[in-house]
Amino acid sequence: MDTTAAADARTDPRHPFAAHLRHVAGLGEHRPWTPDDGPLPALYLSHGAPPLFEDAPWMRELAAWARALPRPRAVLIVSAHWESDSLGITSTVPTELVYDFGGFDPMYSRMRYDTPEAGALARQLRAVLPGTAHVFEHRGRGLDHGAWVPLKVMYPEADVPVLQLSLPTHDTATLLALGERLRPLREQGVLVVGSGFMTHGLPYLTREMLGGAVPEWSADFDAWAADALDRGDVEELARFRLRAPGLRYAHPTVEHFTPLFVTLGAATDPAAGVTTTIDGFFIGLARRSFQVA
Repeated sequence: MDTTAAADARTDPRHPFAAHLRHVAGLGEHRPWTPDDGPLPALYLSHGAPPLFEDAPWMRELAAWARALPRPRAVLIVSAHWESDSLGITSTVPTELVYDFGGFDPMYSRMRYDTPEAGALARQLRAVLPGTAHVFEHRGRGLDHGAWVPLKVMYPEADVPVLQLSLPTHDTATLLALGERLRPLREQGVLVVGSGFMTHGLPYLTREMLGGAVPEWSADFDAWAADALDRGDVEELARFRLRAPGLRYAHPTVEHFTPLFVTLGAATDPAAGVTTTIDGFFIGLARRSFQVA
């Protein structure tokens, strides 16, 4: 079977992702997390899709973000692309990735991300959830693109165990409570990540947006979210269905926004405000990403 390194080695050396791999290799060893570092932050990231692998500046931003933190012992990621009525996790024994996209170069469906076995992380997860919470392991399910695409850019060596946790609801109070349950994992060197996209109005893409124009609905939603996040106004964010400008277009469905509440719930103080790490727009959609302490 192919490995991550073998698959990456077949990437055209002129491709931006090949250049990114060379860049990360030149950064040297990534210092691992130790208890002396204290809790890792929790992240919300706008995850992109295969075009991320063609965007050198965006990949540099993600790599710099990862290198600004110690290398985690494990990553637990909630992706917009796996909604379920109950909590589920991907296979603890790494299996085939989910190539849940189409219309891109076939090379992206040949990419691999063979991370280490994650049984220890699954046990840590179950230990912090209430005893009544049943977490089903989907042994045939691998990481979807909301998880593996950004992580492959941030940790291309695939040397960190990863589990994906399903998104069980869009009720903000429930997601905040779930994030709060995950908070102790940060003290164990686990990077908790909510993966979505700050605006995700794909049905409303236009030729002008593909050329770099930012529509008013995307800019307005992003500005509203940035202001509330900076102020730590969780109540305002939780009322997004009533308060957010441009919501109908920015999030015709809300699954790319609501992972944010898992991240905020995992914060030591959700009302303390966030540290924005990436902003700006990609094909008119807001890439805003942040971390919480």
